[in-house]
Amino acid sequence: MAAYRLPPGEAVPLHPEAVGFAGHYDFDIDVLAAYRPTGKGRVERQVLIVRDHVLSGRSFSSIEEMDAAFTAWVPHRRAQIHKTHRDVIGERAARDHVALRPLPPTPYLVAERHLRPVGKDCLVAFGGNLYSVPARKVRPRQLVEIRATKSQVTLHSTAPDNGGETLLAIHPRAVGRGVRVVDETHWGGLPTGKGRRTTTGDVPTQPRRERPGGEAAGSLQALLNRAAATRVEVGRRPLSVYDELTGTRPFTSNRSTKESS
Repeated sequence: MAAYRLPPGEAVPLHPEAVGFAGHYDFDIDVLAAYRPTGKGRVERQVLIVRDHVLSGRSFSSIEEMDAAFTAWVPHRRAQIHKTHRDVIGERAARDHVALRPLPPTPYLVAERHLRPVGKDCLVAFGGNLYSVPARKVRPRQLVEIRATKSQVTLHSTAPDNGGETLLAIHPRAVGRGVRVVDETHWGGLPTGKGRRTTTGDVPTQPRRERPGGEAAGSLQALLNRAAATRVEVGRRPLSVYDELTGTRPFTSNRSTKESS
């Protein structure tokens, strides 16, 4: 990912998911300014401390064994005095915990977000699979938003309805490709073809409606005139007639000239 510098005073662009995550848990994102090694070092230093005091020179046979080693080391770390704020780490941590607000009742759902058009069969393509949306709530080629997690796909309209709701459908995420995940109730409202005229061998022939005499006579005369036009004889004449009219010599090949000589 290419890095770029912003001019002084210009806000740093943030990813929408990061903004949504921060808003859900009620905290602000403070972007570290470029070329500030002291600020970045405070964060990354914690990784080095754990590596040097817990992991270095040791081997573990399982994640549980590694977690147990870290848990045993934490009390020793919290008993030390922090070199920046000069407080005992454990005491400072207790004051920080009291200042924290409770977690929201529901966790923030991190999801992929995409815009996809709706097909004429009220199916939406995503990840090589098809997912249905209610035909009565969408129209063909309408764009809908897909929010996909590892296990679930939800489809939303881009504008809320009269009740402020955007959710159209919820489906389990398909495994693989070429899968159709369909709720058949979503097809209610699609054209069934019952209003179309069809022709099959089982349909009885309808009796022809008699037309007025003048209209029938006029149609019959038109057919007779058309048939008579097809029997008109076309005059035929040799090509030499056109040569005489245009004053050109008739075309003869070298082969025919030699044979005549």
